[in-house]
Order: sequence, then structure tokens, then C-alpha cells
Amino acid sequence: MDLVWPATAWALWVAALAVAVVVAGRERPAASPTPEGEPAPRAVGELLRGMRAQEVFHATLSELAEPGPARIEGDRLALAPFAEEEALPAYQRWALERVRARLAGLDLADAAEAPLVALMPDGADLEGEFAPLVRRRAIELGLARRRWPSLLVPVGLAVALAAPWYVTVAEAGVSWLGGIATMVSFVAGGSLLLGGRGFLLTARGREVAAGPSPQREWIFTGSGWQGAGIEPAGYAPGGPRRHEVAGHVVKRWYDAERETRYLALHDGRSQRAKAFAVDHGTYKDVLPGDCVRLLVRREGDVVRVLTHERHW
Repeated sequence: MDLVWPATAWALWVAALAVAVVVAGRERPAASPTPEGEPAPRAVGELLRGMRAQEVFHATLSELAEPGPARIEGDRLALAPFAEEEALPAYQRWALERVRARLAGLDLADAAEAPLVALMPDGADLEGEFAPLVRRRAIELGLARRRWPSLLVPVGLAVALAAPWYVTVAEAGVSWLGGIATMVSFVAGGSLLLGGRGFLLTARGREVAAGPSPQREWIFTGSGWQGAGIEPAGYAPGGPRRHEVAGHVVKRWYDAERETRYLALHDGRSQRAKAFAVDHGTYKDVLPGDCVRLLVRREGDVVRVLTHERHW
């Protein structure tokens, strides 16, 4: 079995991939870059931090409220007349249109105001329609860029995989080497096609992503908690070192002074909710409205999430 031609074909394809990556790696000027020192829009920042689409949408609503066509008080949102709607970024206009449609479809005594939990679009719509608009805005602001300047690049590289694959199979036939070539071609080609043009953070975008989430209140009252108050979850010395708690997450926030992230849990019966300190991963994954069972230390910090039922 002569492996010269298969090795040459694969080497040429890898060289073409390397050249494409190097050429595409040159950062291009943004359409409307964020001035140095100016904070990024909240929704864009949450997207760059890898937060869930629901979190990004909620951040967009807070943007629309200061100042803008929305007003948020506690867990309720109301719309007001706004003359400059066309000047809003595309992702804010999308959010505003969905809120209007939801308000119109709700059977409420006050059709102009509704709980935030009733206004959240479906996850598929958020991922398929809303998130791409926020990514586009991040690119316009110079906080992110496309990996490939054109979709023709990943498509061309995927199609070009047929050459080394064919040469290898023609030489090796039905053998372990042919099987490896087929698997590599399938995985690499699929990754290139599914990844599209890609989405990468710029140096400025990485700075934004590394920063903490801005102070923003997100309240959930569907568990029966009416915002009466939140108390620390610490227990007196002598109690169990670890124990389990369960309930709905009714609030989440970041304490910049202590550099600590918290979530408030309500058991569905008590008047007040209890606050627990969580790590960054749990903070990203758990949203207000989710029902969780947690293993916590008696000092009040979460060891791990035992069960997690998403509300959104």
C-alpha cells in the first residue's frame, strides 16, 4: 500500500486550512466601535460572558427601560410611547416587538403591564432569532468578529476534504486507514459547515467578558414569594455541616463589594426567601424561576446543584 499520495493530499488540505486560519485571524475594523472606556450594552456583555439567551433577553429589557419605551418595577414591565424606536439596535427592536405581541395576547385586567415571566419568548426563538441579532451588534461594536470573512471559506474547506478522503480510500480500500479517513472527513467537514462563519471575541470583547455582570434585579414571584424580603442562609454553630434545600430561585444578584454571586431560594411557604452564595458556573446556569435542590454548607454557600428543573 503506497501512502505517499494520501499523505500528500492530507498535507495540502491541512496547509490550506492553516493559511485560511492565519488570513482570517487578522482583525478587521468594526462598523461602529465602542469608544475606549465606554461600557458595552448590557445584553451584549451578557452574551459575551456566555450567559443563557433568557438572561440576555432580560438584560435587553433593562436597556429599554433606561430611558426608553419600557418601565420595570419589581417583576412587572409596562410599555410607554417612544418616538425614537427606529433608532434602536435591531435586537432591541426585536425584543420590543415580542413584548408588545405578548402583552396583546395576555388576558390581563391591565393590558399595558404584565409580569416579566409572562413576557419571555420561547427558547427556540431566543436562540434562533434573538441571539444572532445580539451577536451582530457585538460585531458592529468591535467586541467580536467572524472567524471567516465569507461563508465560502468553510464550505470550500469542507468540500476540499473529498480529495484527501478519496485518495486515501482508493489506496487503502476497506481498512482501518480508510475508516479513519472517513471519520476525520465527516467530523472536520461537519464542524466547518455547522460552525458557519464563526464568532470570536476581540481583545476588547474579552475584557468585557472577563468583567462582572452589572447590577440588575431580576425577580420571580411565581412561587408565592411577594418580595417581602431576603435573609442570609447561615445556620447556628453545632448544626449539620451540610444539608439540602429546595425551592424556586426568586432572585439573583452580584455583590461587587464582596465579589460574590448570590441567589435567593423560596420554599413556597415562608414569607421570606433565603440567600445562598454560588460559584460562577451555577450563577450562569440557574435563572430566576428555575426549581432547584441544592447541597449547601451551614455557612450558606452552595456546594453543588443536586437537581435542576428549568422554568424557561
